[in-house]
Amino acid sequence: MNIIAIIVLLAVTIDLLLHVFADYLNLKMIRKELPENFQGLYDPARYRKSQEYLIANTRFGWIASAFDIGLLLIFWFGKGFLLLDDWSRSLGYGPVITGLVFIAALMMLKGLFSLPFSIYRTFVIEERFGFNRTTWSTFIMDLAKRLLLVLLLGTPVVAGILAFFEYFGIYAWWYCWLAVTLYMLGIHFVAPNWIMPLFNKFTPLEKGVLRDTILSYANSINFSLENVFVMDGSKRSGKSNAFFTGFGNHKRIVLFDTLIKQHSVSELLAVLAHEMGHYKKRHIFQIMILGIFQTGFMLYLLTLFISYQELFNAFYISQKSVHAGLIFFALLFSPIDFFIGIFMKMLSRRNETVADRFAVETTHDPKSMVEALKKLSVHNLSNLLPHPFYVFLNYSHPPVLQRIKAIQ
Repeated sequence: MNIIAIIVLLAVTIDLLLHVFADYLNLKMIRKELPENFQGLYDPARYRKSQEYLIANTRFGWIASAFDIGLLLIFWFGKGFLLLDDWSRSLGYGPVITGLVFIAALMMLKGLFSLPFSIYRTFVIEERFGFNRTTWSTFIMDLAKRLLLVLLLGTPVVAGILAFFEYFGIYAWWYCWLAVTLYMLGIHFVAPNWIMPLFNKFTPLEKGVLRDTILSYANSINFSLENVFVMDGSKRSGKSNAFFTGFGNHKRIVLFDTLIKQHSVSELLAVLAHEMGHYKKRHIFQIMILGIFQTGFMLYLLTLFISYQELFNAFYISQKSVHAGLIFFALLFSPIDFFIGIFMKMLSRRNETVADRFAVETTHDPKSMVEALKKLSVHNLSNLLPHPFYVFLNYSHPPVLQRIKAIQ
């Protein structure tokens, strides 16, 4: 076992231990007493149900994580990568096709082993707590659509990366970065109109008080908006949400149909003002730029390691290749990715606070924003008292009580 193997093993182990420790601290925060801000809104039975939901998801997460790591170690030390590489090469295709076969086979194996966990989460845990609305036909169709999208959209990207690093030498990362960036920008523009409608139905919000209120508010903050869309979120889950996506003429503000049923007009406006705040404060552009630079950094590092024999030796492969190097580098990159992920979550939590402030200052209605957050938390069985270390590792949004305190 060389230094590369030791780094990967340490990274995987430490990541698991940190998250299990954070989960343990999170469960220790469970209290019978309902926080004062939620008195009268959260009945004791539903509050207890939210805690049971947290416990069920945490324990399930432990099992799933242990299984994933166990599967990786068995495949790794059972020389599965070597066997799969030999089989891919034996087909007699060129390096790009061979690489596509190798990566596709790994993805298929990972997908098959993770499928039972996805089924259990959807049809057991989410069903038990009253959220699941997904039928078996919808679940199967979603799988088929995702597989088709991976084939149509993912294959050209992976093939391009393999080709660049196979034939373009030391500047491959630069050309690859440029191509991937253009591809990412293209997806941002086409996703709202072409990809998302494959999974959900988006209906323009019907004329009435809510639509007029939203459009009037959008006009008051100089936010060009032709329509608001309602998504049939209830097709898969009883949970509520809203989101913003796209750019320019392709941008969309989307409300879940479940959200509309739970909130007043002023509360819905507060939620959408928050989403518009992300756009007005350039958070979406910011995250996209950071993602582009992260991709370039990763591709540059890949150039340094893709010909490093010790990387391949760590996984029992003696013959270097771009396709195997991509997979092994992804595992080696995990410690850096862990810290990048923490930074991105910290930035996201800050941006959420800024968007809350924007919504309150432009609607002049902090009460509706607070009520919307409370109802969302109750309806979605959110954890009201997460441990700070758990928040640090996992949360992209500040805890709801922290958001309410900041608004008030």
